[in-house]
Amino acid sequence: MPGFDLQCVLFDLDGTLVDTAPDLIACLQRTLLQFGLPGVDSATVKPQISSGALAMIRQAAPAADDDAQQEMLAFMLTCYQDNIATHSRLFPGFYEALSAIEAWGLKWGVVTNKRQRFTLPLMEALGLTPRAACIVSGDSTGHSKPHPAPMFAACASAGVGPKNCVYIGDALHDITAGKSANMKTLAATYGYLRLNDEPRFWGADGLIENAEQLTGWIKDSLCR
Repeated sequence: MPGFDLQCVLFDLDGTLVDTAPDLIACLQRTLLQFGLPGVDSATVKPQISSGALAMIRQAAPAADDDAQQEMLAFMLTCYQDNIATHSRLFPGFYEALSAIEAWGLKWGVVTNKRQRFTLPLMEALGLTPRAACIVSGDSTGHSKPHPAPMFAACASAGVGPKNCVYIGDALHDITAGKSANMKTLAATYGYLRLNDEPRFWGADGLIENAEQLTGWIKDSLCR
């Protein structure tokens, strides 16, 4: 990648850096039980995580009307806030990947559509807050992804230019946001993909299946 001076690695949170599915799905199951509805197969709702809790509820309880879904959403989010990191962990190899990024003298941060009330406690619980150069949530700016505003906010916080960043995400709106901000982008194919998602057509600069492939991509970028 001639002319690419990598200075900062930016991550989406859910489904990219952290496997939050166990806690989110557990809270969804509690919500369904609370409202007298049957539980749902985890594999059915997992692909909806990148679209938010309401999308998970709509998938699990499609017959519920809008008011009922909003009541369920409020219950689920309260449950989730109280259980933010009971089972959530970084995806395999990503603690080591973050250490490698830091050892190479690069900054790293998070840009997520998750709201601050969940993002900040989760980052703190995982011990990531003091290490991150920036943490931008879905309500940190006037727009969320796929708008590029959160990407620019992350760059401002980290003190880097967009052209010196790579953004990794597991959804089309992640890649769209990164590209709109003139960043390099990588699609995380291990994330919470929907059945009809085709990351190879998202226009990302590469596809990664695991943390090792990410560190390999970064190392290659630094050597060119």
